[in-house]
Amino acid sequence: MSSLNSSGASTPLSPSSTLLASSLSSLKSYPDVYANPHVPASTAVEFIASRADTSSTVYIYDLAEQVGFGTLTKGWADSDNAASVVPLQTRAGAGLSLVGRLSEGTSRDADKGAVITAYTTPTGLLMMAPALSYLPPATATSRLVIQVPTVILVGETFSLSPSLASLATVVPSLHHDLVLFLSATPQETVDFTHISYRLTTSHVVHLFDHYSAARETGTALVPPSPSIAPGSVADVFAQAGYSFFTYTGDTSAHTAIVLLNGPMALAAKALVGHFPGLGVVVVNVLRPWDEKALRDALPESVRTVHVLDDVPNATTQGSLYVDVFGTLLEAQNAPVVHAHRILPAQTQSYLSRHDSFLEFLGTLVPSAPASPPDSLAVKKVIVFGTPQSTLSSAPHFIADTFLSSDALSTRFVVDHDVFSRKGGITASRLLLGPKNALGAHVPIPFAIPLDHASAGDADFIAILDSGLLNTHSLVKYGKPGSVVLLASSWSAAEVTSNLPADVADFLIAHHIRLFVLDSKAAAAKLVDAVGPINDAMQNLVVHLAFLRIYLGQAAQPPLILKIARDLFDEIIHGVELSEINRHVWSALFEVVVTVRPATDGEPQPLKDFEFNAITVQTNEGDVVNGARLGSWHDAAKHLLFPTAFNPFPSFDEADTFAENPALRPEVPDRTFLVTCTVNRRLTAKEYDRNVFHLEFDTKFTGLKYSIGEALGVHGWNDEQEVLDFCQWYGVDPNRLVTIPVPSDENKMHTRTVFQALQQQIDLFGQPPKSFFTDLAAYATSSVDRHSLLFIGAPEGVATFKKLSEKDTVTFADVLRMYGSAKPGIETLCEMVGDIKPRHYSIASAQSVVGDRVDLLVVTVEWSTPSGSPRYGQCTRYLAGLRVGQKVTVSIKPSVMKLPPDNRQPLIMAGLGTGAAPFRAFLQHRAMLMERGEDVGPVYYYFGSRYQAQEYLYGEEIEAFIMDSVITRAGLAFSRDGPDKVYIQHKMLEDSEALARMMYDDKGVFYLCGPTWPVPDVYEALVGALVKYKGQSPQSAGEYLESLKEEERYVLEVY
Repeated sequence: MSSLNSSGASTPLSPSSTLLASSLSSLKSYPDVYANPHVPASTAVEFIASRADTSSTVYIYDLAEQVGFGTLTKGWADSDNAASVVPLQTRAGAGLSLVGRLSEGTSRDADKGAVITAYTTPTGLLMMAPALSYLPPATATSRLVIQVPTVILVGETFSLSPSLASLATVVPSLHHDLVLFLSATPQETVDFTHISYRLTTSHVVHLFDHYSAARETGTALVPPSPSIAPGSVADVFAQAGYSFFTYTGDTSAHTAIVLLNGPMALAAKALVGHFPGLGVVVVNVLRPWDEKALRDALPESVRTVHVLDDVPNATTQGSLYVDVFGTLLEAQNAPVVHAHRILPAQTQSYLSRHDSFLEFLGTLVPSAPASPPDSLAVKKVIVFGTPQSTLSSAPHFIADTFLSSDALSTRFVVDHDVFSRKGGITASRLLLGPKNALGAHVPIPFAIPLDHASAGDADFIAILDSGLLNTHSLVKYGKPGSVVLLASSWSAAEVTSNLPADVADFLIAHHIRLFVLDSKAAAAKLVDAVGPINDAMQNLVVHLAFLRIYLGQAAQPPLILKIARDLFDEIIHGVELSEINRHVWSALFEVVVTVRPATDGEPQPLKDFEFNAITVQTNEGDVVNGARLGSWHDAAKHLLFPTAFNPFPSFDEADTFAENPALRPEVPDRTFLVTCTVNRRLTAKEYDRNVFHLEFDTKFTGLKYSIGEALGVHGWNDEQEVLDFCQWYGVDPNRLVTIPVPSDENKMHTRTVFQALQQQIDLFGQPPKSFFTDLAAYATSSVDRHSLLFIGAPEGVATFKKLSEKDTVTFADVLRMYGSAKPGIETLCEMVGDIKPRHYSIASAQSVVGDRVDLLVVTVEWSTPSGSPRYGQCTRYLAGLRVGQKVTVSIKPSVMKLPPDNRQPLIMAGLGTGAAPFRAFLQHRAMLMERGEDVGPVYYYFGSRYQAQEYLYGEEIEAFIMDSVITRAGLAFSRDGPDKVYIQHKMLEDSEALARMMYDDKGVFYLCGPTWPVPDVYEALVGALVKYKGQSPQSAGEYLESLKEEERYVLEVY
């Protein structure tokens, strides 16, 4: 019998109560690797590979450690009988150090041999492949073994995938003396790892499924046979009970699938029995390729072979198809061989959506049934929580309930999503069934999919953080009639009011029952202490609540107590187990969900869970995914060792047009560093609007722009406001903070806190509603926490609207309002996000001004109802620019384009700073006229309040009129006369000419400025077409709408 303090995932509950993805990762001593269902196969791989009698040195590449493989080996390095460890960065030329070590070696290697092991991922193997071609011949005392956890990042969401697409380009270039094989199940992973060190005359690459199988617990691993003698690849595999190829399916099959060993192969093997006439050939050993073994594995009845090749793109030919086709080409009664190029996105779809893979198999065997029956004996459990919460150990307790059972097969795996929510989300999946019911070893992601499009499969869902209900779509993973347990302090009424409408509707439509437990309150009644004892009690409370709900009608207090006594001591922290059970029984209650009334405003869409991280913390406590606060040592490392730490391609400063990758690496667009040469105010100082003209020197930057495009300015926050905030927040502005680059998960950039808050983090921007919910998790005051949760909930829409639209609060304002909510500055940086570039229409034509770009800007200023002044972040930054100051910019395409024919008439209407793009148009037209080219008429309408104050670029406009660049100018200054005159009034004066140009001469109309004059301008054009072209108002309107498709009716309004 184990006590609460020593149960769970083989690890005592620590004061932080935080368990890693592998519960053994904090162990310094060696675990009982075999016959222990708590130990995942990946731990056994590290244990075998890190023995001093197996490897002389283990090289751990960063990519492997980032997916949770290698941390244990580093922890064991100082123990007896452990190999030495060398950490390495993955970069161009990765693998050359391994080749050099084997080629030259050391005096120690000469005495003891140099069997070296490397840990990397498929991505790392791809970068390593060119270097491996230089490997010296393998010998019994000098060879390389590469252990490759097969998991890569794919897609825009950076989801993890077991795709082997990188092998398509790696395999053809592999060294002739290199053996490559693949394992899929936990036991295969252990056995193949042992085999990799018994092949004494070959270099070896072993790829194993780290996407799920190698990380899952529940399989009591059998020790590999110690009697396997070194020999050829075929001999060693035969001694271990394996072969190059494994056939499953109809012995008289007419169709066969050939694919590499991995989770998709396991899924195919599990389904093949439901497809008469179909067989599956799984490739265990890819190199060396054994043609005879493949022909022997295929039944003679097979007439069609489908080869499933993981490839990075549709144009890449997979190496497996080439091997299979070449093998069967000369065979007697050779079958037809078809290639199927499986992209990483398809791999994701096939593994996470039953119907997708079944549909694909159905195309290969059309006569097969549409879908196989699901095993009713198998139960599926999902537990959602957060990695750092008090209840993070609860899923492990729940899994332990079944792992020790002799009557059940249990499989358990933990995944993380670190991008969709600050602090991350954990999804723990548990697959339960009678002994041997899970013998086919269907991948857990296939059995319990978490894909956004998958149908609900779970029998039981636990949500251990009520805040997740308002941010993520989680109950959809439950099948009809299933049960949801919510750990929350909410009452029944609060649950009903806080449930998003979509969640409530789903629960009702699928008849899903919702139970609620306040684990914190229940634990507080049982133990007075706070900290680890209270945390442990909360986990036990949730565990007992799970047992009561999961067992259904059979769940009676005596039965729950009997099960609990088999798992825990009778007295836990001075409280009898029966007393704890009674408290749980009374604290648990069911909520009857009713239809939610409609609320004002659009509901915030719920996010999907995306599996994008395996570990959230290493053994040393370093954050693998996310920002961190550090010292100047972080920057010093980058400066002293640039080749090891710089993730960017080399930047040649002599190449004046090359983009410097260190210039705003978080920005996906191409950026340029330009120099301010002119900052001139156009309106009088006493005038209430500051309209100013800017010029930037672009010489030697490579910046090119077209007429009508916009300049994106990456503005900075005010220096004094940032320093004031740092002082209030209690953070040293000179500390360094390392922040992930959103566009590339492998890139981090380090800068001081002050630099980050001034130049990157949108601290004085307007927070979205989700920020209030996220911030609530950090509030130490109950009042602050509940206030933030209320504002972030649907019921708080009115409060949020007032704060956002009337008070125009910033992120900094919200932090000051709820002062007890102070996440770490590194966490805050990720919560707030980056300053978005502000885009301004370019007021110059590069064909005229050359290496220069001009802007026309008006400062944005207003006051809140309380009288506090507010400023537009970027216009304030631009207004304060000094001559010679550097500014980071980017180019954004625009709809404001000149027509292809210079003879087409131009009708331009601009209000205020909306005149900017038309200045560029006029400069270009003037240049064309100077060249003697034939150009069409130009009608220019401009509106502002006072001619004396806001006739922007007035002198230039008058010159253009004098030179006939402008055919007609309609100038409307609304406050100069007794009657207010606007541009639409000036357009009415030219109705006949406008109708002719727009209808007969293919003229182009542009409007740039605020949105309010759009209806009046539209009516002026419609009226002109009705009056002078005989159209009805409806047909005139339809005509103008059709011009939008031709880019002849262009609106650039804001």
